[in-house]
Amino acid sequence: MTVPVRVTACDVTTPVAESVRRVAALSQGFEVRFGLPADRGGWVVCSEFVGEPERFDVWRKQLAEWMREQYGESPDRATAGYVMSWYLNVVGMLGGLLFHTARRVPSLRPSDVAFRLAPEGRPHAVGAALLTDDFACLPDDPAGNHPAATVVADETALAALLRARFAAHSAQFVGSFGSTVRLGRRMLWAAATDALDSAAWTAGQLTGDETAGVMDAALLLPAKLDPFTSASTLKATETGWTRRRESCCFHFVLPNAEACATCPRVC
Repeated sequence: MTVPVRVTACDVTTPVAESVRRVAALSQGFEVRFGLPADRGGWVVCSEFVGEPERFDVWRKQLAEWMREQYGESPDRATAGYVMSWYLNVVGMLGGLLFHTARRVPSLRPSDVAFRLAPEGRPHAVGAALLTDDFACLPDDPAGNHPAATVVADETALAALLRARFAAHSAQFVGSFGSTVRLGRRMLWAAATDALDSAAWTAGQLTGDETAGVMDAALLLPAKLDPFTSASTLKATETGWTRRRESCCFHFVLPNAEACATCPRVC
């Protein structure tokens, strides 16, 4: 599914800020920015969540209220599945966008990533922000001599670094969020696998070259590499590219709801 992205302009002129600024503004709906606004509003730094697991409970309670309004019920599995996917997709998308569009890998530490929830209605993530200049790049990157840059040998090494940085953030999420929900570690890491695989694919869709995004997904997940649960599951069909999810958002447990088309229960 293509995620609409709106890039927020800012006065910062670091290489990472420039990379964020260059991402095409396709439509309203999801904001990607460098740094936080002076008025933080609803922005929350990821380290505030993983450091205070009770924040996930508050988030799920907000979601439960919305689900009861929409469906009449709010099963615990559904609120856990939604929040799990929303959080990990924010981190994966930031990494995937910069990797695909600029061959740069930003820092993805929880203290270097923030997101914003919708102020009303369904409390899903509607914005993501990078908070640090640090990045890794290839030898031919014009900003390779920048003080915040770390140069790696080639695309394979850069993909491995993105995979490692995303895994390190996900490990903190799994430990924190996992203590608040009745989901096993495999399900949580399956969701992380989905987020990383989908990030590269979505980046390709957003920039008009879906096949290139699929190729990036193969670079990021060329095989089943721990702690991820599978290689990239993207495949070509008669109707276009699709993938099999490794995790379940448990949407199907809601009244009168059906399993997603890419749900592992269906595929």
